[in-house]
Amino acid sequence: MAFTIAELEARFADPHLLDSGAPLVHDAQHLFDHALALLERGDIRAAQRDADGTWHAVPWVKRAILLGFRLGRVVEMPAGGAFSFLDKHTFPAREFRPEHQVRVVPGGSTVRRGAYLAPGVVCMPPMYINVGAHVGRGTMVDSHALVGSCAQIGERVHLSAAAQIGGVLEPINASPVIIEDDVTVGGNCGVYEGTVVRSRAVLGAGVILTRGTPVYDLVRETVHRGSADRPLEIPEGAVVVPGARRVTSAWGEGQGLSLQTPVIVKYRDDKTDAATALEAWLR
Repeated sequence: MAFTIAELEARFADPHLLDSGAPLVHDAQHLFDHALALLERGDIRAAQRDADGTWHAVPWVKRAILLGFRLGRVVEMPAGGAFSFLDKHTFPAREFRPEHQVRVVPGGSTVRRGAYLAPGVVCMPPMYINVGAHVGRGTMVDSHALVGSCAQIGERVHLSAAAQIGGVLEPINASPVIIEDDVTVGGNCGVYEGTVVRSRAVLGAGVILTRGTPVYDLVRETVHRGSADRPLEIPEGAVVVPGARRVTSAWGEGQGLSLQTPVIVKYRDDKTDAATALEAWLR
């Protein structure tokens, strides 16, 4: 690295940075620019996976991103046509060249600076990928899909139309949403609050997952839950569909009310793989 983590941490922790004079501000800008270049190359990530499979945030990378918001000034950003944008000058849209081997289909999509897209990623319009996100090789981000700040998307994932993958910059140590390799996320799904979706899982259209969402597993006859100190995890190969559970209070039961809850109805098999293989023809 062209800088040390300690240098970056020191600039971030300085409450008087913007009043400390041009040399220190310029130095902080250099540190920030270099950190975002490393993110865009995939050399660093906002979250990492330990050998035991546990994901956790990398706080200094988040601090580097947040430093950019402190340094940034709001400017008008050229967009062309009838569109006009105002944002911090430190976070313009990324530009891609053919050698990146990323397809960004015309039609209003944006990838913000500081996001990594591996070769073979396909972006269908309109979609948005925020700073700090990491999108693996061969993944498709479909129309109206969102990949939030620092979210980690694996290889050969399909984020279907209008899928919303939540992001998080603060608190610093909060782990972002993790979608591991070969996951299919159905249309209009929402995955939030640091949820981890393990490899080869399938989320049916309309599934909503948060830290507080109980997921009922009909196959293993258990309930998967998150807690204050650990995220919700969807097991490897699980096929999750929207479901409902009845309200047990006397009044609610009398009204015939039920609550939305995801249900694992099976685990992925050859038939499920055949149903998801069509996307390979679109690449």
